[in-house]
Amino acid sequence: MKLYALPSPFEIEAGTVLMLEPEWARAGELRAQLLDESYPKPFVIDDGESRYLYFNVRLMQSQMSLKAPHDLALRYTQKMMGFLLFHPRPRRIVQIGLGGGSLVKFCYRRLPGVHITAVELDPDVIALREAFSVPPDDERLNILCADGAEFISTTEKGIDAVLLDAFDRNGYAPALASRDFFAQIYAKLSGSGVLVVNLAGDKETYAGVIGRIMEVFDDQVIVISVPDDGNHILYAFKERHFEPRWRWLNNHAKELRARLGLDFPAFVHKMERASKLNYAQREALRGR
Repeated sequence: MKLYALPSPFEIEAGTVLMLEPEWARAGELRAQLLDESYPKPFVIDDGESRYLYFNVRLMQSQMSLKAPHDLALRYTQKMMGFLLFHPRPRRIVQIGLGGGSLVKFCYRRLPGVHITAVELDPDVIALREAFSVPPDDERLNILCADGAEFISTTEKGIDAVLLDAFDRNGYAPALASRDFFAQIYAKLSGSGVLVVNLAGDKETYAGVIGRIMEVFDDQVIVISVPDDGNHILYAFKERHFEPRWRWLNNHAKELRARLGLDFPAFVHKMERASKLNYAQREALRGR
């Protein structure tokens, strides 16, 4: 698909804006809509080194390095892969919220034994998949235009990891914040399955989410911060009587770093510290 291109009208985000518009679209009208945030579709900014997905210029959704399009450019996406410390060889992953496809591409390329289903509500986000080098569907990858909650309610059990990274132009998607939704995820996870949630934007948009997940997962939850990106990453574990073996995980993290190139030892350190400080419980109380 050929995208409509115009010079970025933004003072800070320089480069070229790529848009899902016909070639006869009026540049002046599009520029005005971008600036007053009335433009209704997602768009891409290409600065020559990276491509960024935006719903509006205040909330960047994804980043892809043009030199390394299959790497995880943002720290929060790297830390979402921390679930591999507890489930190192998943067979089935479901991602809710496609974005620029960073997690999908990484899992597809670096975890050859896994089947990935990505569920995205907005067809315009899916329409930008080629701009972010997301591979075509095949026997290992399926990208669906569907409601994430409806998909979870109807899909088969046995998911090893659910990666929840779903946002609209206002922040965390409110339709994916209910206790019933998290209970459905719990029911569909495998016995050692993990839910991973990216929490970003204004905290008011995801207030109460941590507490609801803790209730469903019997407090078997770890939350870490990602200061560089202003995010929090939540891991919830279905395994009964979950008890992390931190010394073993530190050794295991070194093996994962060698295999996948991410700083898993640093992930373990943050998780252990957050767990001992009861960070998830404190954040849950703040969300009440």
